[in-house]
Amino acid sequence: MERTPTPLKFGYGTNGFTHHRLSDVLTVLADLGYDGVALTLDHVHLDPYADDLPARVTAVARDLARHGLDVTVETGAPFLLDPWGKHLPTLMSDPAGPRTDLLERAVRIAADLGSPTVHLCSGPAPEGLPEADAFKRLAAGVESVLSTAERFGVSLALEPEPYMFVDTVERCLQVAELVGGHELFGITLDIGHAHCVEERPLLDCVRLAAPRLLNVQIEDMRRGVHRHLELGTGEIDFPPVLAALRDLGHRGLVSVEIQGGSLDAPEVARRSLEFLRAATD
Repeated sequence: MERTPTPLKFGYGTNGFTHHRLSDVLTVLADLGYDGVALTLDHVHLDPYADDLPARVTAVARDLARHGLDVTVETGAPFLLDPWGKHLPTLMSDPAGPRTDLLERAVRIAADLGSPTVHLCSGPAPEGLPEADAFKRLAAGVESVLSTAERFGVSLALEPEPYMFVDTVERCLQVAELVGGHELFGITLDIGHAHCVEERPLLDCVRLAAPRLLNVQIEDMRRGVHRHLELGTGEIDFPPVLAALRDLGHRGLVSVEIQGGSLDAPEVARRSLEFLRAATD
């Protein structure tokens, strides 16, 4: 008997709701019918450096359970660690301690919230650092955080990001090899990013990432232009991509990431879910 593919689970990123309280974000997403939320740790919604962090995490966990929402924890807030340096410092920086500390905090928060993964991106390589050395530093930093991840049973999911050191699925897989193929190391595949920068066709990117695929982010985009667009307003043909994810048995969230939609967040989220449901019919 032919096995029926598991339905995809759709989420929405809190970085597209920067003018809402987090409790209200979760209510809106649940009311719209989303399956989960991609929660960015930042000063807006859940500050990993807050003095009352344990109480805040407990409250968020309670709200997630009340609404029946899955969650994945994201660490891509661009100016959380350095108000002047976007995504700095990185695991390749000297020192890398602030980034390591953030990721370890994220792992502990993820465990408390029931998130199976923590998302991370590489950031830019230090100027003048040879590529081989940058890979070594990045892998060493990931291995350091993996030691914490092992204690809490949380996976790390590296996202290829345009114009960062790791910008393709292939470079993610290079890091995976450098950390010994660790079972808790995987990939966050951003569909828009792949369309923006990858040389290989988008469906090939999905298949290449599949063995280590933990998270998916989704938005529309145009080739060579890193701007997150509403679904259906760019160049991506989504039904084949969603069908490929479903057929591969992807079990994590497929989370909409439209940071520029905050001023009209409830309606952007509504339109996005309607679009995704129509594209999977």
